[in-house]
Amino acid sequence: MKSLSSPTQKEAWWRWHNANPHVYTLFERFALEAADSGKKNFSHWLIMNRIRWESAIKTTGDDFKIKNDYIAYYARLFMARHPEHNGFFRIKRMKEDA
Repeated sequence: MKSLSSPTQKEAWWRWHNANPHVYTLFERFALEAADSGKKNFSHWLIMNRIRWESAIKTTGDDFKIKNDYIAYYARLFMARHPEHNGFFRIKRMKEDA
């Protein structure tokens, strides 16, 4: 059981997401691009790695870092905001969902 002072992984992601809204903007853009190309399913990991690539090549300053544990939350958020693409990402049940 988590202590009251220790956030769940989902809560930690949500705080990170709110502090870094540009990540979802890129995730959504690239996911829609993949869907518009005719793909029925796609890898949310591949999209996040494209974001990492774009950030490493096109930006200056500190390196872009995102925990791998957060990638599945972006896939879920995308499908929640775009129900026409429900199932676009193959996701597994998360421990916190139990």
